[in-house]
Amino acid sequence: MSIQAQSASATFGSWLKRIQVLTPLPGVFTAGTLLLAYLGLEWVSFIHEYKGLPVTPWNPGVGLVFAILILKGPYYGTVLFLGVVIAEIFVLGTKLELPVIITMAAIIATSFTISAAVLRYHLRLDVSLTHVREVLVLFAGGLAAAVLSATLLSALLLVLGELTTADLTTASLSLLVGDIIGIGVVTPLVLRLFLYWSGAKIRPELIAEGALLLLLIGSTLWMVVTNVPSNYNLLSFLFLPVLAAALRHGIDGSCMSLAATQLGLVALLYYYGYDAAAFTEFQLGMLVLTISGLIVGVVVSERQRADLAARLAEARVKDMQAEAQRAARMNLVSGMASALAHEVNQPLTAARALARSIQHMLHSQEPDSRRLDDNLTALVTQIDHAGRVVHRTREFLRRRRPHSSTLDVRAILEEAIALARPDAADRPLVIEAMVSDPLPPVFGDRVQLQQVVLNLLHNAMESIAEARPRDGRIRIGARRSGDAPMVENTVLDNGGGVASGSTLFEPLSSSKKDGLGLGLSICASIVQAHGGRIWLQSGEPGNTEFRFCIPSQGRS
Repeated sequence: MSIQAQSASATFGSWLKRIQVLTPLPGVFTAGTLLLAYLGLEWVSFIHEYKGLPVTPWNPGVGLVFAILILKGPYYGTVLFLGVVIAEIFVLGTKLELPVIITMAAIIATSFTISAAVLRYHLRLDVSLTHVREVLVLFAGGLAAAVLSATLLSALLLVLGELTTADLTTASLSLLVGDIIGIGVVTPLVLRLFLYWSGAKIRPELIAEGALLLLLIGSTLWMVVTNVPSNYNLLSFLFLPVLAAALRHGIDGSCMSLAATQLGLVALLYYYGYDAAAFTEFQLGMLVLTISGLIVGVVVSERQRADLAARLAEARVKDMQAEAQRAARMNLVSGMASALAHEVNQPLTAARALARSIQHMLHSQEPDSRRLDDNLTALVTQIDHAGRVVHRTREFLRRRRPHSSTLDVRAILEEAIALARPDAADRPLVIEAMVSDPLPPVFGDRVQLQQVVLNLLHNAMESIAEARPRDGRIRIGARRSGDAPMVENTVLDNGGGVASGSTLFEPLSSSKKDGLGLGLSICASIVQAHGGRIWLQSGEPGNTEFRFCIPSQGRS
């Protein structure tokens, strides 16, 4: 069987309900089947009787009904009561009076029903027995019921004079250990079979493995039984097949191997005619074997489930990583598209304005040829710049590093101002350049650094347009950054100001009404890729200043 708890309780319950519809009373068919099974197990397991008490190597009938009581509730306690009464009269052939038999049945049924109800309703026993705690709780509940039942039965027979104090050890101990073994072997087996009632699939390799295990159990039992009582140490060999099955299949292997061992042992003991004393010795050995085998089985199952959970968790992590990589690629494509749309929009807007200007001049009566040539040259420059932006931005987003060369800072600023002039031509503002001499060359990407200056220039022009000062002014500067081998660039305007904040340079963060929140983010990415940094020096209205610095070529 699989180690996973593939519950078939709903299927089994619906099957029972369909059967019960065909019977006059609810549960009659199920109760009758359980009663017949109990009587059959009593008949098979009964070997000796000692003054009204059956002495058996194990009591499988009690284990079966105890499992049903845990699964279905205390209603089935009546089945145990009727089973004890019928078994005492017709199977065991007891000589006790009917009132005594009824009292004994009531004691046994009440003891095990109360214990099962505590396990079911109070302790909320997990019938899958997937943890050591569940096995120990089941054993504790069965032990409590067996002790209570054996104590009350012994006291009843002692009061009625059926037993003497000298008989208590022989009779009650055998009955107590037999009940505990019956619960330890049959109850877990029934609970696990109930779990797999319709979900288990018998594989050919399991049939061959089961046959080999039965052969090992049979040969071990024959060796043990034929050499006992001369050497009781051989009982330890019974652990070998049980532990082998437990290590191979966990709790399911333990349950199956323990049931096979018990059946084979009882059959051999009966065949070789062992007396009640020998049975008691085997009872104690089988009790230790049952507890040990189940604990080893459930520990192995826990380990197997932990390994399976770890593998599933690892698979989920790999799936999440793959999903994250897919999302990252989608974000990269989305970011590239947004960045291109934002950056290309500036030269295209300027080109559109130049084209409209050219169109207007061509429709005039006396076109200014020189001005047309200047505008056409500027138009081509803007289109070329848009093409370079597309090409370099794609490389930047793909490689995350600039296409660098030695650059003159003054030339970069002048080219950026020239690219921005068409957009500033129709606005009442002045762009000034203040570059200190001499400036060391820088090492970087010309188009990307121009784009940083252009973004800051367009932001300044939009801020001035919104604030509408009397004389708009933008001042661009460049100088050495103190003693550090850096060139510091500034863009100062007298617009409406900028609200400072930690998200100013983050993507999709914009203070403008129609802003995409990508301009300053792209500026920060470009500057950082060049080994520099960008910041807002002053955001005050009328005195807004952005600064960025990049390493010079002579840096150490």
